Amino acid sequence: MTSLMRRRSVSLDDLAAHHRLTPTLSWRHLIPLGVGAIVGTGIYTLIGVGANLAGPGVILSFLIAGAVCACAALAYAEVATLIPVSGSAYTYSYVALGEIVAWVIGWSLILEYSLVVSAVAVGWSGYAVGFLGAIGVHLPAAVSAGLWAGGVINLPAIAIIAAVAGLLMLGTRESASVNAVLVVVKIAALALFIAVAAPHFNAANFHPFMPYGFAGASVGGVRHGVMGAAAIIFFAFYGFDAISTAAEETKRPGRDLPIGIVGSMIVCALIYVAVAAAAIGAMPTARFAASPEPLALILRGLNQGGVAIAIGVAAVIALPTVILAFLYGQSRIFFVMARDGLLPAALAEVSPRTGTPIRMTLATAVVVGVLAGLAPLDQIASLANAGTLAAFIAVAACLLVLRRRDPGATRVYRTPAAWIVGPAAIAGCLYLFANLQLKTQVFFAIWNVIGLACYFAWRQAVALRARPA
Repeated sequence: MTSLMRRRSVSLDDLAAHHRLTPTLSWRHLIPLGVGAIVGTGIYTLIGVGANLAGPGVILSFLIAGAVCACAALAYAEVATLIPVSGSAYTYSYVALGEIVAWVIGWSLILEYSLVVSAVAVGWSGYAVGFLGAIGVHLPAAVSAGLWAGGVINLPAIAIIAAVAGLLMLGTRESASVNAVLVVVKIAALALFIAVAAPHFNAANFHPFMPYGFAGASVGGVRHGVMGAAAIIFFAFYGFDAISTAAEETKRPGRDLPIGIVGSMIVCALIYVAVAAAAIGAMPTARFAASPEPLALILRGLNQGGVAIAIGVAAVIALPTVILAFLYGQSRIFFVMARDGLLPAALAEVSPRTGTPIRMTLATAVVVGVLAGLAPLDQIASLANAGTLAAFIAVAACLLVLRRRDPGATRVYRTPAAWIVGPAAIAGCLYLFANLQLKTQVFFAIWNVIGLACYFAWRQAVALRARPA
């Protein structure tokens, strides 16, 4: 029992050179990393999914999901500066709560990051196929959609994951610089959408505002209403946690991590509210609900086909920033788990040439590429949320535990009203989890049962190898 609850040290002094990541990033890289992760599929595609569940009330869904994420972001900002080590919620749980809890959270993060990358790749594929169709290039469904979406394999989704993984293996600073440029393209495209859609604003499109109610009812295992949509489009707000995985590669983590985490959340909240209001004001939600490319659909409905193509091009160019941020984060979490001995140690090696964990990045890309090639967006987005909610609950708990256990520790950033923010984050995440689809909750439980079986099997294997012959 003692070993199951053992806590790790935050010291990196005893690490071998091939297990050390190179600090190359500043807050100027971290804010674009966060904005690149947060502003993506959630506004380009999931606004349609959310509108299908909540109607115009999807605006409230965005606000509620954003408020929960804001509480979690404040918790992350303090814990990340107190424990400036890669691994995000997994590492924080290992330091504050013990190994078995850390494994469960790490296993949940595997679910989150793998499915986020896959979901965004599928969303990117939808825009890419739509853009190619608009210019006369029509890809057959067999190679542009997964098995569950009426095709055989989604090759565009696999291709974009391979391209981003290749960029990440070239170097962290190089990847962050490319990401910053693409984020500018993404924001410019959304500003263009608002400028074109705003003159067509029609207040009648907001009535009835909550056609499915606030809490809504479950139809076929899918929760409708404002909260049902919030549980799905919660996916649109997180991404700031990917910043915390860059702790070891940040030159001044005490200053840069809080700026990156909190700053990216503020920027993205403003963007989301503006785009959602412009979209609903320009077209009734029933017309673009559940569309794989809702913003482009709205523009075509306004006879702005040229602008729709421009938005599609921007999405094709800029959505990979989300893939980059999460694939980066996942590879770093896997890397730290391997470095801690909870995954094969051979994967925890850093290339002396690029300063990046090339083996782990490649292995991660293979896993998420398989998922993206076969699975549909509407199912995998919800599953990613379950893993994220678990991680956010853990970080908020770590905030409170560390405040109580070590109140005198130097905290470069202190979460305001921590004993209000922390419990609010936990309660909000639990409520959102309760509003996920039933099959998502069941799958998450099964996933963690499998995870615990893997953990105990791995511990047993390590113990057997350690026994003298």
